[in-house]
Amino acid sequence: MTSASQQTDVKLIEAASAVRERAYAPYSGFKVGAALRCDDGQVHVGCNVENAAYPEGICAEGGAIAAMVAAGGRKIVEIVVCGGGSGPCTPCGGCRQKLREFGAPGMRVYMTDPAGQVLLVKTLSELLPDSFGPESLD
Repeated sequence: MTSASQQTDVKLIEAASAVRERAYAPYSGFKVGAALRCDDGQVHVGCNVENAAYPEGICAEGGAIAAMVAAGGRKIVEIVVCGGGSGPCTPCGGCRQKLREFGAPGMRVYMTDPAGQVLLVKTLSELLPDSFGPESLD
């Protein structure tokens, strides 16, 4: 469980859980939803979308990031990833790098089950140590 300083808004968790139900996962059956909050307070959601030409699908985190960028957002403050299964659904390696493009190393990543129970909380730097980010190109 998380401490009080690690808790996120229940509405963000509910948004990730709700969008998870709309995922398109006919091949794996493993639905994932993500909801992020950007620095202007807006919430953007995404779900995984599988494709018959495996692995050409879209991850939930990438979908949420694309929705944020399409709406004009550029900075993620926090994100919730809601998956199924018996343990936390952590972002894949590619999504960790995508999150790093728009999030600071200290950004919190909450991983929940479909019911909204927080199973794991990590900072982005814990998920992607010694990362290469936009400031690396300055």
